[in-house]
Amino acid sequence: MPVANTEVEVLIVGGGPVGLTARALLERWGVRALLVEKHSELSPFPRSRLVNVRSMEIFRQLGLTARITAMAFAPEYGRIRFRDTLYDQDFATAAMVGINAPVPESPVIGVVTSQDRLEPTLLAAAQAPMRFGVELVDLAEEAEGVVALLFDHRSGEETRVRARYVLAADGANSTVRQRLGMGTTGPGAVGRVTTVVFDADLNQWRARQPAGVYFTPHGYFLPLYPEGGWAWIAPTPDDATGADWSGLVSRAIGTGHDVRVDVLRTQHWVVNAFVAERFRQGPILLAGDAAHAIPPAGGMGMNLGLADVHNLCWKLAGVLQGWAGPGLLETYERERQPVARRTLRQGVVNTQLMFQAQNTRQEQLQAGTAASTEAELPWSDRYFAQLGLVLGVTYHSDAVLTDGSAPAEPSSDTGTDYVPTVRPGHRMPHLSLTHDRSTLDAFGEWFTLLTPDPAHWEQATTAPWPLRIATLPHEHTHICGLSAHGALLIRPDGHIGAHWPDRPPSESALRNALTTITRSTPPNNSAGRQT
Repeated sequence: MPVANTEVEVLIVGGGPVGLTARALLERWGVRALLVEKHSELSPFPRSRLVNVRSMEIFRQLGLTARITAMAFAPEYGRIRFRDTLYDQDFATAAMVGINAPVPESPVIGVVTSQDRLEPTLLAAAQAPMRFGVELVDLAEEAEGVVALLFDHRSGEETRVRARYVLAADGANSTVRQRLGMGTTGPGAVGRVTTVVFDADLNQWRARQPAGVYFTPHGYFLPLYPEGGWAWIAPTPDDATGADWSGLVSRAIGTGHDVRVDVLRTQHWVVNAFVAERFRQGPILLAGDAAHAIPPAGGMGMNLGLADVHNLCWKLAGVLQGWAGPGLLETYERERQPVARRTLRQGVVNTQLMFQAQNTRQEQLQAGTAASTEAELPWSDRYFAQLGLVLGVTYHSDAVLTDGSAPAEPSSDTGTDYVPTVRPGHRMPHLSLTHDRSTLDAFGEWFTLLTPDPAHWEQATTAPWPLRIATLPHEHTHICGLSAHGALLIRPDGHIGAHWPDRPPSESALRNALTTITRSTPPNNSAGRQT
C-alpha cells in the first residue's frame, strides 16, 4: 500500500443518510472523521421516503427538524392508499402513525420526504471533510486501528488513510463487509425492481387525494416533492433494456386519462432482506444497510440505520476521548443486532400484509363484488402503527444497569404497541420540562441526570465523564417512579442507563454507574466535573 498521508480518528465509508448522520454526530462530539463516498455526488434518486418520529428526535438533537420539515410533505400525506390504478378510488387505506398527525409520546412528528431532499441537509449539518468519487478498495487491521486503501475515481490516484476506527455505512452490497468475510442471515435477495422517475401533470389530482404511497397491482406510485415530481416502482421486466417505461407508467396511471408521462431516469435495484452475522470486527463496525437490509414496506430501513449510529457515535467518542473503555464498543452489536432482527421480521410481515390486501382485492374483482365492497384490511390501521418498534426499543447489555426492583422487559416482537416506561434500557419517555422543552431536549453530548432534587446530587464525583444535571418537575416523579431524592441516569443516546427510585445507596453510586456503563477504569481523583 502507498504511505499513509492522512490520519483520522474515524473513517466513515458511505455517504448516504446513515453515513452523513454519523459524520454530524461525531463532529458534535469533537471526533475527527473523514467520510468517503464512491459516487461522484449525492444520490439523485428518491430511495427512502419516511423519516419516523425517532429519527426526527435524533435530527432535533442536531437542530435539523425545521429544515427537514420545511422541504417535506404536509402531514396529510402520511397515508398509504390501495387502488386498482392510480386514478381509481381507494379500496383500502392506512395512516402512517406518527407521520399523519402528532403522537403524545414524542415532541416531534415524522415526515414523508425524499432521500435526495434529506441528504443535502445532512451534508450541510457538519464541516468534517467528505470526499466524493473516492472508493475504499482494501483495508487492513493494525495494532492501533485500521489502514484503508482509497481509490480516487477522478484523479486515478490511490491513497492510504490510517484510522482508529472504520464505520462502514456502504450499503447492502458493502465492500467492507465482504472484505471482512462477514456472513448474513435471512432471506437475502427477495426481488428485483425498477424505479422510474417521471414528470406528469398530476398535482391538482394529488392534492385532492394526498398520500405518501399509492399501491396498485401494476406497481406503486410515490409523489416525490411538494412542488411536483413522481416515481413509479415495479418489478423489473425480463427485457429491461427494451422496456417502454413511459407506456408502462401510463397504463398503471389508468386508461382513459390523457396524461403525458416524461421519464427522467430509471434505476434497477435488488430488494434485500438480511442481517449481518456480526456488526463488528475489531476496530471496524457496520451500520445501516451494511449491517441489515430491510424490505421497504413500512419505511423502516433508513430509520433503523440512523438509530444504529445514534447508538454507536457516543461510544466511539467515549473510547477515543478516554472516558470509556474499549469494551463499551462490544455493546453496540449486543444492543443493535436484536433490534435489526425484529425489524427484519416486521418488514417481511409488512410485505406480506401489503400483498394480502392486493390478493383480497383480486378475489373481489373476480367475484364481481369490487364495485360495492371495500377490501377489509387484515391489519386495520396498524400497518404503519409501529411505535413499539420505533420508540419501544429496549437494550440489554453491560451498558445498562438493570434496576432490581423493576427488571427490564423484553421488547415486543410485533412492534405495534408502545407503552412509555422508565425501566433501564428503554428510551426515556417524552415529558414536558417547560411549555416548549421536552425531557429529550435535555440530552446531548453528555450523560444526563434527571432528578427532582439536583442539589442532592451536585457534589457527586463525575470526572472524567461529561454529565449534566437537569431538574425533573415534581409532577413527573410518580410516572418516573422517583421519590423526592431519586434520579434517572440517561445515556447520550437517550436510553436510560440507571434508575434510583430513592436516594442513592452510597455516595459513589453515580460514579460506579458511569464506570460500569462506560466499561472504564474507576477514577482515582475526587474532583467533580459537569459540562
